[in-house]
Amino acid sequence: MPHPSIQPQKQMTGMFGHPVAENPIDRMFDAVYQHYGLNWQFWKCDIASVDDLPAAIHGAKALGFAGFCITVPYKIAAIASLDAVDEDVRVIGAANYVTFEGGRRIGHNNDGKGVVKAIEKVTPIAGKRVAMLGAGGAGRAMAVEIARAGAGQLTVITRREAQGREVAELVHRATGVPTEWLAWEGAITLPAGTEILLNATHLGSAPELEPVPLDWTSISSAMTVVDVITNPRITPFLKTAQENGCAVVDGVEMLVQLAMQIFEDWTGIHPDEAVFQAAVTAALAE
Repeated sequence: MPHPSIQPQKQMTGMFGHPVAENPIDRMFDAVYQHYGLNWQFWKCDIASVDDLPAAIHGAKALGFAGFCITVPYKIAAIASLDAVDEDVRVIGAANYVTFEGGRRIGHNNDGKGVVKAIEKVTPIAGKRVAMLGAGGAGRAMAVEIARAGAGQLTVITRREAQGREVAELVHRATGVPTEWLAWEGAITLPAGTEILLNATHLGSAPELEPVPLDWTSISSAMTVVDVITNPRITPFLKTAQENGCAVVDGVEMLVQLAMQIFEDWTGIHPDEAVFQAAVTAALAE
């Protein structure tokens, strides 16, 4: 029998990306683990180079991780080091978290599902004309899931033509929703009639707080403006949108929505959303 003073080994979870310092996800998950009486811990792991990513993923298995998240810029590159992926990853071509099943690393993607849940707390997506800035790993997932949620039309706006066209074609092929690519040149002028605008880039994140180059005269006050960035919660992009009378959806709300599913997949516990909301609010106040 183990000595009564010896605590069971902590179950490790984490996130692999670069950079990761400003993300509140570790403090949020640790607070939720504590709430449910779990001897679990969440580690943010800054993987400086894609060359080191396979070793990190293999190391997670060797170290006995229960699962881990994958964030920018590795959501696509990580797939090559996984044992299997689910149907969402096969369609989207990017993974944002991993579960361990029988020792096998299984890739999943619920980035888009979290975004859809967050947006639909504010406005319905069905039938709406949507524009998205950026088309990286998170953007790919968001575009597919927003189309699956019934968007009437989607415009993907990127600086890199090949990337933007690839994602536009992927969305149309997977969902049938009309999707076009638009070149990002200078200050972006949105297509007429845009009803939902999403920033799926890093622009506006702490500490740089870079502005999104956007022609705000093309923004209607009836538009819903969405940002994936979690720190700060209200980015310069969202602040300007609010000043223009727009409803906004912040990246922290998306984080909560997708984190609840990840938590359930890792622990088997169906969490109370209020627990996650309180945990992330406390984390951001630190």
